[in-house]
Amino acid sequence: MLENLKVAPVVTQSPLGPASVEFDGSQGVATTNGVSGEADFNAFLADAGFDPELYEVVGTPRTSRWQKYDGDWLTAYRFNFRLKSGAVTDLPTLYAAAKKKITVPKPVVSDKAYVVCWSDLQIGKVDHRGGVDELLARVESVKSQILADIRKVKPSQVVLFDVGDLIENFSNAANLQQLRTNDLSIMQQVDLAATILWDLLKAFVQVVPNVVYASVGSNHCGWRVQKQSVGVATDDWGVFVGRQLARLAAEKELPIRFFEPATHDESLTLDILGHRIGLIHGHQVSRPEAFPDFWRKSSFGNSPIASAQICVTGHFHHLRVQELGQDHSGRSRFWVQSATLDNGSGWFKKVSGEDSQPGVVCFVVEQGKAFTGSVNKFVTEF
Repeated sequence: MLENLKVAPVVTQSPLGPASVEFDGSQGVATTNGVSGEADFNAFLADAGFDPELYEVVGTPRTSRWQKYDGDWLTAYRFNFRLKSGAVTDLPTLYAAAKKKITVPKPVVSDKAYVVCWSDLQIGKVDHRGGVDELLARVESVKSQILADIRKVKPSQVVLFDVGDLIENFSNAANLQQLRTNDLSIMQQVDLAATILWDLLKAFVQVVPNVVYASVGSNHCGWRVQKQSVGVATDDWGVFVGRQLARLAAEKELPIRFFEPATHDESLTLDILGHRIGLIHGHQVSRPEAFPDFWRKSSFGNSPIASAQICVTGHFHHLRVQELGQDHSGRSRFWVQSATLDNGSGWFKKVSGEDSQPGVVCFVVEQGKAFTGSVNKFVTEF
């Protein structure tokens, strides 16, 4: 019954040592196993997790050749490789970006505030819209559109809401998929998230020298171990990024005020020119239709968004504006569900058939005037 079993071959170790890869962030050295034919260095690097599109072999490989017990010859290689110049993983660091000079103009006199809902970038995620290159192109496109609109509106302040899911992370429900498809490490995701937002804040403050920044916890940015939430509500990468930006702004003496929820809260409400605007990511409910009821119930729990007249959410990756009831003054309350800038949600598209154009939602509130639900969505075609 066991005639088909074969004796396991004897594994002989290369004189160069066992197969290995060492990398210091910019260059590295790799040692292959013994091979009988031509070595494919790119395939070896790809198997070790180094994309051949981003890395290149340099110099002359060192070789070692020996004969096996059965007479065949094997050759092992040790070669040097490096990150290609201008490769996508060679990201600008927050520290380097913070060194640039920032010119702050005189304050703007206006009774308007411009609100930017920066939501669901999920930096590091690769999907049907591409990877980090495509995301950065999208960011620059909407950034230029928003700045042009701010110059046209001429507000007295700009409010930048980090609505959540800045990064993709590696520990969410689809953690195995994230491990397979993400194109940035967790450190690179956080670094790029902070750098993007720092550039955005600098751009805003050079147009309107009165900026408010607020961040809240979210499912992709939260501290998770084996998919389970750990720690308090503010143990969150998005909140962490906000704190680093606050330190930089203080060092640069920039006119930016920073806000985050209380330690055990996942939401906050700010008074912006007499308008109480609430911010919460939205993962507290499983479907968007459930959010209005959640907001209503929040008043019974004395939640930070209980008194909000406008409530901004993300998480559901599409624009929605809904009028809901009244506040204490008789004005309508509005729920503003933000669009996403991410690289797509292929799994959702497969199960629902739906998708939406990426973009950023912005709106203006004016002192002494009721908000009537008018918003802009700045979109990209890619």
